[in-house]
Amino acid sequence: MNQICYVEYDASHPGEFTVDVPDTHDWWLMILTHTPAKFLIKNSMIEYPAGCIVLYPPKFRILYQGCSSSYTNDWLRFYTTEVYITNSTLPAGIPIPLPNPYFCHKLFQLLANENYFNNNFRDQSIDHLFRLLFHKLTEAYSHENIQTQLQELHNLRLEIKNNPGFPWSVTTMANRLHLSNGHLQAIYRKTFHIPCMEDVINHRILLAKEHLAQSTYALAEIAVLCGYNNVEHFCRQFRKVTGQTPKNYRGEYSTLKSLKSMNSCDADYI
Repeated sequence: MNQICYVEYDASHPGEFTVDVPDTHDWWLMILTHTPAKFLIKNSMIEYPAGCIVLYPPKFRILYQGCSSSYTNDWLRFYTTEVYITNSTLPAGIPIPLPNPYFCHKLFQLLANENYFNNNFRDQSIDHLFRLLFHKLTEAYSHENIQTQLQELHNLRLEIKNNPGFPWSVTTMANRLHLSNGHLQAIYRKTFHIPCMEDVINHRILLAKEHLAQSTYALAEIAVLCGYNNVEHFCRQFRKVTGQTPKNYRGEYSTLKSLKSMNSCDADYI
């Protein structure tokens, strides 16, 4: 059962408007912002854009404030015994960006209307509207998690590309994204169409090619720079990927470079 204490939509306040409630209350609070606002997140006031929704459970510190010339929101204070709310995995006190804030705004309006008028099916209508509102909030949170995870995955791949010599492993990469090894491997392959460790190896070989072509480092030095502690392992993996040994690759590149230099001299002579 859901019991609304108060619900309001398009509530407008001065820009410096602040709400500060200690963690002694026994009710729930949901807010939908129409203007930017700052929220207390782990002892810091962090600004969030308009179109965010935030849920505060009982016994949770509430502190937020407007951060523009005016502050406008929808808000709902209520009690509940519904398991889909009390056992929700939604983050407490963390604003969630909504892909369609106008839709949730209309739900606040409908809740306000149903709460004000004592119609025959008032309680049933309020229950349906609550469920729909929480479904949309859960959808938004899931979408945000997916987008965040995808961005973190792209950041990880960029780090591998920029530093292939790091001692990468599936466990190291999974820990970076706070995922299990199996989940990391599955979403990496699905996203980039290549197993994560194969991607690491390919970037290491690309770096090795660059050193073989442009530097005078010994093979053992190049192996270490590319993340291999064993030069034999480096040579085997290089040959497996390229079809030739590092020594042959360097020789061929050196020969090709010499031929180009000779051709350039001949062209200058002519």
